[in-house]
Amino acid sequence: MKKNHIIILVLMGMFFSCKKDFLDTKSLTTVPSSDTWKDGPLAQAFVTGIYGGLGMGGFDEQMLASLSDESVFTHAGRGINTINEGTLNPSNIGWTNRTYEWTNMYNRIRTTNIALAQLPTATFGDATLNDQLRGEAFFLRAYFYQQLVRYYGGVPLVSKPYDLNQDYTIARSTYDQCVTFILKDCDSAIALLKGKTMPKGRASSLAAMALKSRVLLYAASDLHDIPTAKAQSSVISGFANPELLGYVSGDRTARWQAARDAAKAVLDATSGYKLNLAAPAAAADAQNNYKSLAMGGGSKSPGIDAAASADLIFERDFTANKDEYAGIYVGLANGPNGYHNWAGNSPIQQLVDDYEMMDGTKFDWTNPVEQAAPYTNRDPRFYATILYDGAGWKPRNKISGNVDPANQIQSGIYQMATGMQYGLDTRQSTIENWNGSWTGYYMQKFIDPDPNIVDNTTRQYIPWPFFRYTEMVLNYVEACIELGQYVEAQTWLNKIRFRAGMPPITDVGDALRQHYRNERRIEMVYEEQRYHDARRWMIAPTTLGRKLVYINVQGLLKPGATAPSPYRHDETLYNYTYKPVVDNSLENRQWLDKMYFLPIVLDEMNKNNKLIQNPGY
Repeated sequence: MKKNHIIILVLMGMFFSCKKDFLDTKSLTTVPSSDTWKDGPLAQAFVTGIYGGLGMGGFDEQMLASLSDESVFTHAGRGINTINEGTLNPSNIGWTNRTYEWTNMYNRIRTTNIALAQLPTATFGDATLNDQLRGEAFFLRAYFYQQLVRYYGGVPLVSKPYDLNQDYTIARSTYDQCVTFILKDCDSAIALLKGKTMPKGRASSLAAMALKSRVLLYAASDLHDIPTAKAQSSVISGFANPELLGYVSGDRTARWQAARDAAKAVLDATSGYKLNLAAPAAAADAQNNYKSLAMGGGSKSPGIDAAASADLIFERDFTANKDEYAGIYVGLANGPNGYHNWAGNSPIQQLVDDYEMMDGTKFDWTNPVEQAAPYTNRDPRFYATILYDGAGWKPRNKISGNVDPANQIQSGIYQMATGMQYGLDTRQSTIENWNGSWTGYYMQKFIDPDPNIVDNTTRQYIPWPFFRYTEMVLNYVEACIELGQYVEAQTWLNKIRFRAGMPPITDVGDALRQHYRNERRIEMVYEEQRYHDARRWMIAPTTLGRKLVYINVQGLLKPGATAPSPYRHDETLYNYTYKPVVDNSLENRQWLDKMYFLPIVLDEMNKNNKLIQNPGY
């Protein structure tokens, strides 16, 4: 036995003397950080990971539209109401979208800083790829800072990765400094990505130009011109550090000119979708144009024009290879409860009322003809954006049984042979009642109309539009208006209206400004524009702060008429009445001027004693 022990020890000694590196092996599942910058594909994978900071784009379950006068989030107690009701403070900022949440954005900025610090000395040898990755990193850092600045104002500018045991406290930079920093990153991205053909969903030179346009437009706006903002808000007027919120001095005309030039640079660099029409499109064509724009080339529904994807400048794409909530669940999250969907971000009456009549006049509830048929003869974009009582929709029998052969939205109450009956898409539905719309409307935009897609069970792959050509047109129009260039503004604004089947605008001065603002509201609805626009124009008290208005629809049988079974919307059988009602039971909205900016979360304030909190908090 002792002899065997000696043999084993000798063999072990021989093994370790020959294999001194026995434990010196590389992991098969991780890569040392130093190796990342020695290998082109690894470096590219690192930068690709930064795109995760874009989240679902705007396709979160609680959409930014529901922080505005576009929609309301159906399900109470989820956190979004703390913002709309004015109760938000640094301690209860429990709900924010991850794409503008303070800590998450700085984590993503740190990753871009690592890439920008390492790529100049990377040794993978492909200079073209190196330029591309640096360009992408510059764009992403600019985008993340833009997100922070348009919600919080000036923020700490961190341009390098911190090491362990360093002083992490840093003061907020001024709004001016932040804009300058973002624009510099945009210019770097433009230069590095110029001439490069980038895959869909990745940063490009054009995307950086579009980001630059947006930043400059916001910078020229009322909220960020401190003399103007002070005159309109006592909260801002009383803030000791207004330089964190905007420009305390300087040439505002020059800022509008810079915004105009940046937008025009994009317009000159590419073209959009059907913006060359000499007259308004026919109503049916116009409706299809707008649906096609919303689908961004991602729908296989009959009639949808994939060429509309030409309007996209930078997008968030989705694929069947990755199950991403709520990016590919938009129909489930927002569709009608009578189709077993959740009605998440339901349009409110104020949005519906702002769609013009086909002749370009404003809708008017005091007009008896319009009051009797409020969904008739409206802007074609209305029919591509909102599902209303009686609107046609997908085959209901694919998910809810043969209870609605007409496949129509039922959001009212109707007289039947046995008495009054609530519609299948109400909160008293016989299909599902817990998740119906409160407002009487459902979101249609961004839900794939393909009848083969059953939203409750089938996923869709519609891209989110971070930037599209149409936004650049609107940016250009706004800057032209503020510079007094009314004819140029009319020309470009009417390009959008003609595509939408609407008559030309001939207004000038403030009338043109107001018409433009409504046009932007309608064209860009559900695209994370209105919340920012209402704030930067400083019209939030009379828009975002309004009480919620819903619609009550009632159908009574005409004398001698027999109720159909099952129910269907039929104006030969029913007299329908439509009554707008104020309802504060879901959300009692108000506007407080502190809401022009979000508060910095208390945990960040406690960790960094150099931070100054936003006014009103």
